[in-house]
Amino acid sequence: MAANPIQNGLFVHENTTAPEHPSLLSMFSLKGKTAIVTGAGAGIGLAVAHGLAEAGANVALWWNTNTKAPERAAEIASKYGVQTKAYQVNITDAAAVQKAVDQTVKDFNGRLDVFIANAGIPWTKGPMVDGPLAHYTDVVSIDLDGTYYCAKAAAAHWRRQKEEGTDLNGNKLTNFTYGSFVATASMSGHIVNFPQMQAAYNAAKSAVIHLCKSLSVEWVKYARANTISPGYIATEISNFVPQEVKNIWKDKIPMGREGRPEELKGAYLYLASDASSYTTGADLVVDGGYCAP
Repeated sequence: MAANPIQNGLFVHENTTAPEHPSLLSMFSLKGKTAIVTGAGAGIGLAVAHGLAEAGANVALWWNTNTKAPERAAEIASKYGVQTKAYQVNITDAAAVQKAVDQTVKDFNGRLDVFIANAGIPWTKGPMVDGPLAHYTDVVSIDLDGTYYCAKAAAAHWRRQKEEGTDLNGNKLTNFTYGSFVATASMSGHIVNFPQMQAAYNAAKSAVIHLCKSLSVEWVKYARANTISPGYIATEISNFVPQEVKNIWKDKIPMGREGRPEELKGAYLYLASDASSYTTGADLVVDGGYCAP
């Protein structure tokens, strides 16, 4: 078991060791590493899967309802020359998550380096006083509970890899530094959106941010935990929103537009890679300036 990073109420000195950084671009390389991306069939998750693969990672695309994910995985493998595979996983089932993480690690060279907990759903039922409790349960189960289950399953592999220095097959891990867990939070974890009402979503995303801050301390000897808080991004998840509401959003965004999924790739790659080796417990807001005023 990993030694406690805190003794007598204080952090142990030299809890971590800085990895070698021979060059700037090498710090961003994920060559030979394994990444899992949830909600990877479309939108932000698919863009991130492309970004990690472009940086050299072998990528497992997790999906639940988007049946195009296996096709997207094949396209990524062909384009970037990396190993990919799509897995259908219900992230609200803790046992299913554990089984899928273990199987993915087994399939991908016995190792895990990066986990992008991106799967999520929006609140679509208006003010909470009239909203059905079943929808509340769905939002919180997927957006928060699923993130927790993914974190727990991934951390067990990172702790073992750091302590033993080997993959599941007993081979020495020559390029494993620390695990990197990156959860997709939201600017909604920082502000209250309007004109749409979405209290449950806002609360879940705020909780995701604080969960990862907490994990950054618990895991400090073997993994980093960070979040990215996107603003309004033009993906399928917001197709239900009327254009007049989106125009109100744009009134409040200094850049005057929704972001595109590919504009998030750099942020996720930074947190996934050794370029962020001294970054943990952080939340990176990428919102076109919405939260700035």
